[in-house]
Amino acid sequence: MSAEEPLFRVVRGVPTAEELAALVGAIVVRTRPTAAPAPVAVSQWARSARPASAGLAARPGAWRASGLPR
Repeated sequence: MSAEEPLFRVVRGVPTAEELAALVGAIVVRTRPTAAPAPVAVSQWARSARPASAGLAARPGAWRASGLPR
């Protein structure tokens, strides 16, 4: 692609400057690479409210074992 060649062209209609600006903005946003979202840090307070089900498997009596001290 040469420096003189346009990136896109309007093939029908006569867009206004505002419409062209909106089109360019939409193209730039869609072609920009996205970064992976940062992992959310869970506070110790929030973590304490979660059930401690590590190591418990779905098996007969698991509900009873979940309430027993470890």
